[in-house]
Amino acid sequence: MAEPVDHEAPTRSIVAFCRDLRREGVSVPVPDVATYVQALGVLGVRRTSDVYWAGRAVLIHRPEDVEIFDRVFGSHFGDRGGTSTEPVPLTPISRVRVTIDDDDTDDADGDDDDAVGVLRYSRAEILRNKDFAQCTEAELAEAMEAMRALPVTTVVRASHRWRSHRRGDRVDIRSTVRASMRRSGEVVTLERMRRAPCVRKLVVLCDVSGSMDPYARGLLRFAHVLVAGRARVEAFALGTRLTRLTRQLSSHDPDAAMEAAAASVRDWSGGTRLGDGLREFNDRFGVPGMARGAQIVVLSDGWDRGDPEDLSAQMARLHRIAHQVVWVNPLKATPDYQPLAQGMAAALPHVDRFLAGHNLASLAELLEVLAA
Repeated sequence: MAEPVDHEAPTRSIVAFCRDLRREGVSVPVPDVATYVQALGVLGVRRTSDVYWAGRAVLIHRPEDVEIFDRVFGSHFGDRGGTSTEPVPLTPISRVRVTIDDDDTDDADGDDDDAVGVLRYSRAEILRNKDFAQCTEAELAEAMEAMRALPVTTVVRASHRWRSHRRGDRVDIRSTVRASMRRSGEVVTLERMRRAPCVRKLVVLCDVSGSMDPYARGLLRFAHVLVAGRARVEAFALGTRLTRLTRQLSSHDPDAAMEAAAASVRDWSGGTRLGDGLREFNDRFGVPGMARGAQIVVLSDGWDRGDPEDLSAQMARLHRIAHQVVWVNPLKATPDYQPLAQGMAAALPHVDRFLAGHNLASLAELLEVLAA
């Protein structure tokens, strides 16, 4: 009979192990850490294999994370073989306190100095609907971590290429004749074919100007989720210049990706010249092929210091070759918002969908539009 779970005896080693998994790019939510500690309370820590398989079952949700888990586990606990009777080197702590964040105030009790840390769990629904501009630094970090759970879907379209398929909607004359030659020219069956599927490209243009500063970090983190979680995604930063960020955001480690992107963007929190940035994108990348038949997502509030006619011309040029253009404006969530800014007013006639992007719920809505 299993012993009752002792909730007062987690370990520093388990917390450090889960923290290192996050640093390597594995998503480890706080509830999973608590479940892992609870499982070890039932299984015990005398056998390394029990610690290993409990962690595999609770913490790993994607096949590609198994290799990372094995490497980090080996660095912490050594060989995962199950024959050892020596206990895993875990250091018990007095207690871990789990609280629910209802407000932004800190706990002033001061009676938990012996705890390693406080595992905070915010109500998901509150965080999902809270404006990024109103989030504290801790809440914004939690919201950026929660973006990993957003349902990113790779969109597939029919290409111009054809391939053999027994239920195809077109007769494959070449394959039919080739097959008949093996039967002395007699046609027994008609070979068929259909268009081969192709992943539709997605291009994300994120405004990093000063007016977008309350939302830029969250939206750039969203761009990282798209680049790391979907095929054929390109990401750019728009400000006073155009900066390509696809390579920097390709890392599965969100912290490393954000640091690399921030280091590459030299005009962060500067001015805005959307028309100049879109012209450079169209000339160098979009019209030559990147934007043709692609989904274009512009993350911007529409405030622009450039010529609105130039912005309108570049948006019209982009709209002609793209599959759809989606403009995401965080200010749209304001009840009395009207697109009166000259940049937004110039771009709006060439936009297929106009959405808000001020919180997690609105970004989930954006993903539904892209998937449709």
